[in-house]
Order: sequence, then C-alpha cells, then structure tokens
Amino acid sequence: MSDDVGVNSMDVVATAGHVDHGKSALVRALTGMEPDRWLEERRRGLTIDLGFAWTTLRSGRRLAVVDVPGHEKFVGNMLAGVGSVPAALLVVAADDGWSAQTAEHVAVLDALGVRHALLAVTKADLADPAPVAADARERLAATSMGDVPAVAVSAVTGAGVAELGAALEALLAGLPPADPDAPVRLWIDRAFTIRGAGTVVTGTLAAGSVATGDRLLLGDDEVVVRRIQSLGAPVERATATARVALNLRNVAVEDLSRGAALLTPGAFRSAIEIDVTLTAEPEGRLPAEPVVHVGSATVGARLRPLDGLVVRLRLATALPLRVGDRLLLRDPGSRRVLAADVRDVDPPELRRRGAARQRAAELAAQPGGAAGAAADLARRRIVRADDFAAMGWPVPDAATVHGPWLLAPGLAGELAAQVPGIVARYRTLRPLEDGPPVEVVRRALELPDHELVRGLVRPPLVLRDGRVVDEAAVLPPEVQRAVDAVRARLAADPFAAPEAPDLVAAGLGTRELAAAVRSGQLVRIADNVYLAPGIAEEARARLARLDQPFPLSRAREAWGTTRRVAVPLMEWLDARGVTVRLPDNTRRLR
Repeated sequence: MSDDVGVNSMDVVATAGHVDHGKSALVRALTGMEPDRWLEERRRGLTIDLGFAWTTLRSGRRLAVVDVPGHEKFVGNMLAGVGSVPAALLVVAADDGWSAQTAEHVAVLDALGVRHALLAVTKADLADPAPVAADARERLAATSMGDVPAVAVSAVTGAGVAELGAALEALLAGLPPADPDAPVRLWIDRAFTIRGAGTVVTGTLAAGSVATGDRLLLGDDEVVVRRIQSLGAPVERATATARVALNLRNVAVEDLSRGAALLTPGAFRSAIEIDVTLTAEPEGRLPAEPVVHVGSATVGARLRPLDGLVVRLRLATALPLRVGDRLLLRDPGSRRVLAADVRDVDPPELRRRGAARQRAAELAAQPGGAAGAAADLARRRIVRADDFAAMGWPVPDAATVHGPWLLAPGLAGELAAQVPGIVARYRTLRPLEDGPPVEVVRRALELPDHELVRGLVRPPLVLRDGRVVDEAAVLPPEVQRAVDAVRARLAADPFAAPEAPDLVAAGLGTRELAAAVRSGQLVRIADNVYLAPGIAEEARARLARLDQPFPLSRAREAWGTTRRVAVPLMEWLDARGVTVRLPDNTRRLR
C-alpha cells in the first residue's frame, strides 16, 4: 500500500445466483477483471470464496462488485458477501432457468430486505432469454425486491454488456444515500499480510467514513488505520458506500478472522444475549441452535421462543449489534433461512413465571423510532446516554438529561416528589441532623449514581455539605429553647461564650451544638467556644479602633472577654484572613 491521496466513495453491488449460471464470467465481461481469488477456484471453474472487481460506468460512477459463491456448500460465504451490500445483481442462465440454488439466494436477499436489484439473464447466446426473464421476474415480484428490471446478456459474445451497464446506472441512481456521519461498523471479510505494510483487512463500508490515522476498536483493543486503499488506489478518506482495504497498526493477522468488525469507539454494544422479532411466521419448528449471520459474521446461537414471533438468542460469540439490525437465522439441518430484526441488545432477565410471554407482548406492541426509544427508556427508567445511543436508539424529546444520564420522560418529577418524604422520615429518626446524606437518598430512590440526586432536589430542599437539607426545618423544641437562651446572652455580650458546664446544663451537648451550627444559629470557634453569627464582623469592627499592629492583650480588652475566648477567636480570624499574624506575634487587620 502506498501513500494516501484523494477521497473515495462508490457504489457496491453483490452478485447472486446458481453455481453454473455465469456470475464470475459476467463480472469479467463487465469490469475486465478476474473476480475469483484462488487458483483452486480457477481450476474448478466455480467461486468458493468472495471475489471482488470494479469498473467505472459511462457516467463516471464507480462500481465495485462482490462476486459471491453460488454453490450450495458455500452459502455461508455467500451470506458474508451480501450482508453489507445495498443492491444485488441476480444472475439466472437462459439455458437452465430458475434453480433450487437461485431460490435459496433469492430467499437470502428477501430475508435481508434487499429492495434494489437487477436481473441478468446470462448465456443469452445459448437459449432464448425471454421465458426465463419472465419466469424469474414473476417469482421476484413476491419478494422484497418487487418489480425487478431484466437484461439479457452473453459474456461470451459481449451482447447486452453495454445494456447491463446502463441498467446498473439506473439501479444505482435509485439507491438511498449512505450516511457519511454515521459510526463505522466495518465487517471484515478478508485479512492478510502485505510485506512492508503489515496487516490488511477488507470490507464493505456501509455507513460512515474512515480516514488515515483513525483509531477504531477491534474487540477490546484499539487499532490505528495506517493507510487506506479503495478500488486498488490509495485514498486519504473513504466514505460510504465503499469497498476498502485498511492497513492496520497494533494487530497481527493471526488475531483476525472473517466476521470481526472495526468499530467507532463507544458507538456499539457488544451483545451476547438479544431479543429479536422474526419477520414472518416460520414454517415448521424453530431451530434450537441456529447459525446467525450479520454482516460478514457467522456465529452459533441458542434460541429460546418467548411468544409469537419474538425469540431470545444467546450468541456463542458477542457481536456489535444495534436495535434495528437485520439478522439471518439459518437452520444448519436444512436450507431454511429466517429473517429477524434486533429489538433489544440488553434485554431484561426472565425469572418470573409468565415473564417470557409478557416480554414478547411488550416488544410486539413497541413501535420503532422515537416512540420505541421512549418506550424502551421508560422500561429502563435511567440509563447512560452513550449506552442508550450505542443500543441504536435516538434520545426521546421528553427525556431528562442529567450529566451523562438519561431519565425516562416524567421520571425526574416523580422521583423529585419522593425526596421531601425521604428527608422528613430521616429527620424523624435523627432530629438533630439537617437531613440525610446524599448516598442515603440515592439508595432510597434506587439511583445508579449519587450525582443524579443533585438534579432531583427542589426548594425548600438544598444540597449542603453532602446532605439534602430542608432549609425550612427547625431544631427540636427543647434544643431550640436552649439555643435561643444562648443567643439572648450573646446579644447582650457578643464575646461572652458560655462555659462548657453551662452548655451541658442547658441541654446542649456535642450533637445539639453541631445541629445549631449546621442550622446557622451558632458559630463554632473552637471546642466549647460558641458565638453568634456575625461575630467576625463585630470582632473586626472593634479591632479597627485599635492602633495597628496590636498584641493579643489589646484585642482581648477591645472584645471585653477572657483568654479562653480571645485566643481561639484570634486564631479563627487569622485562618479566615480577617487578621494577619506578624513575626513578633502581634496582629494587624488585613
């Protein structure tokens, strides 16, 4: 891989069809490139693994073609090729017509919900293509692809190749645009080593963009994109939809396999258990252990029917999934392919009798989009915003955002209404405390983070010193009477702090005095030295009348108090910056 230049985007289609109907020959005729990868494929004349080729159409539109294997033994490889591709080129031979393998590939495309397709009737030099085209179009009309245009073509003579290119132009013009700002989830379909470059992976970039220097997640590890190629040329940035080859740093090729995914950090959840809804009523019994296909990934799973079309899957390997993803469930014992839409990547446990049926009913009634997001958030009540987005949900308009958290619509008001009762009950048990610690409120409300309490406190409640405090709360009557008596004494003589025995005799022990200080009715200067609020201003005013600097003895005289009060009061004023202590132990006002 060489130095990067330019910006890249293109269209991508995947072939589909029976093993001998000429898909690879058609791709060669269209692109001039050999799509088969392995010598064994050339020798046997069939595509075993995924092949890739590309061309530029007359309009200048660039087209990449994923050539998938048509043999029934390699249907897993076929699924890996079409999983991330938005359009299909279905190939049916004029001299053979519709086959069981054609039907299987079409069933896969239908299950994936592919809506954009083109029918190429190949080997038109060997038989009349019209009957086969009519039959195939009639069959396709009953699938997600609907009314599919058809082109007769011969890879041998070249007849119809130009018309095929024009039909592809029309097909691609109708594709919905990919979202270049979406998070990246690049399913890897090949991994190999290039001498001098290191590890290289390829895949179809279905959404988002990748640039040189980007950091992506591969499992739990971070990798760096060193270089990018697309359609054989170096580029600075590749934008969906595109076939890309990424030269990666920090990963060995031995640690990679088809089905791994490169991800935008934080944008996807790694899901091991998921709830899905089948898109159609299955014929016969559901497979107990289906093979799950998504993107290029293939993993085993255990299936648990919940009720109706809703089932729970436990995957053998965790996958980066989102709500709305389409999965294919393949029964390894038959050719059946079932489609399922992911409804929940972090489902609740089902422990109670009837929980499975209730869960199925919830999902059956739950809509998609913003309404579905609101319903899911209502069930979860509180969730981290980045986790909710990683599940694939938009943020509901009525949700409450508090820091990194999302609260269900209306939940913040409901929880806030419970806080006063929690505070009142706490103060009933502990009347000398201002209110419960934040952690007590968090546990009572079953909140995941104590920071959420901050958003639920409403006046007259306030947060103070790690507690939820009722500013209108009062001390117990007997304590309040004792505090009022002390304050009356201090009103007459602000510096006459009561002696410790006097405080005890009045019923003001350590806990009662601490409550009076928290309520703002007394100021603690030191152990057993309590004065009234505003003492700092009164002390400063009296010191201002003295010559500066002054010794402690002059301050004590100005305050008219004893050394028991004057010494700690002066140190208290020093600590608050009201006074400054000088080297000779005198003070001056700051």
